[in-house]
Amino acid sequence: MPTSSFRVLAIAAAIGLTTGVQAAPRADIQQAAQAQQQPMLDTMRDLVNIESGSKDLEGLAKIAALIGDRLKALGGKVELISPTEIFRMDDTPEKVGQVVHAEFKGTGSRKIMLIAHMDTVYLKGMLKDQPFRVEGDKAYGLGIADDKQGVAAIIHTVAMLQQLGFRDYGTLTVLINGDEEISSPGARATITRLGAEQDVVLSFEGGGTDGSLRLATSGIGAAYLDVVGKTSHAGARPEGGVNALYELSHQLLQLKDLSQNDRGLKLNWTVAKAGTNRNVIPGEASAQADARALKVSDFDALEKSLREKVQNKLLPDAKVSVKFEVRRPPLEASDAARKLAAHGRAVYEEIGLPMKVLDVATGGGTDAAFAALKSRGAVIEGMGLSGFGAHSNDAEYVQIGTIVPRLYLATRLVMDVSQDKVK
Repeated sequence: MPTSSFRVLAIAAAIGLTTGVQAAPRADIQQAAQAQQQPMLDTMRDLVNIESGSKDLEGLAKIAALIGDRLKALGGKVELISPTEIFRMDDTPEKVGQVVHAEFKGTGSRKIMLIAHMDTVYLKGMLKDQPFRVEGDKAYGLGIADDKQGVAAIIHTVAMLQQLGFRDYGTLTVLINGDEEISSPGARATITRLGAEQDVVLSFEGGGTDGSLRLATSGIGAAYLDVVGKTSHAGARPEGGVNALYELSHQLLQLKDLSQNDRGLKLNWTVAKAGTNRNVIPGEASAQADARALKVSDFDALEKSLREKVQNKLLPDAKVSVKFEVRRPPLEASDAARKLAAHGRAVYEEIGLPMKVLDVATGGGTDAAFAALKSRGAVIEGMGLSGFGAHSNDAEYVQIGTIVPRLYLATRLVMDVSQDKVK
């Protein structure tokens, strides 16, 4: 954001265009944020130019090395962790990307962790269709919104703290993983372990189109239904078979109404397959479902219902099995998170900007939920830039005008938490 824009925001705040009474913005932090805008754009360019799909181990190693070098240059103690404790799900690859872990020692007592992820959903070779480019107030690029902007925002928040000579935190931990888009099978244990040690965790997924902070996210689960029947000639001897497709259809019909929308619990069957040939009674059939929940206990109850209901079969000789996996737990809003988010809203009001705080889950899950599993402190999601088009083929971008305000917010939260100014 140019200096003139901040003058406009300061005037707007002074004449009361936002609600409440605003404190004056910190000029030194504003100036530091402005100084980081172009360097942060350059960092996003460098990150976008390295393809780093969740299963591209070569690309992930390259981007991890770049991030590690940047954090080391800022004075961090950096290690690249190769996960060994891997939570295996249906689609977990044999090996997953490294985790970049950096720690900055300060002079205070508060422990703060900043998290983001460096992997993307894209396949190798797709960068040519979404190269980094700046058009007007938008910066486009493969994976820029989800979540290379978050990685860059963390790097430049740390750079701002260094520039300001601020070291009043006890430890400032940075954690960047390479497997978020496949439900963090390798990083989740580390995120949970380190999250439990923190006073505050700030997660830098994008702030959506309006810069909202999120205190709750949906949990993500998956159900896998398998039916084994018996093949037979469909024309000459159909009675000799056990039609797995018929049994699967029966099961899906009796399992289709397990959602409880008033509780935020959703189960939707989305993938099914059966049979090999038109003239063969299918001997195998399977289906997959997407599950969402706002509470871990609802996933437990859903799994129990699934296992009970599949015992009711259409064909006695069919074998039916169901597997349920929690791919990502829900993030539930805490009082500590609400207090910190309210402070964040006040910080935004200093620069004349409104901010929404969402404490009811509205969408997909993130790694913030793993950080919160055993945490005693506040966990906030959505600290990253505003943008649009995540997981799209040609339109992923971030709004350049949100760089300075978001760096201002992140830096102020680190500083105010460190100095016990969050009341």
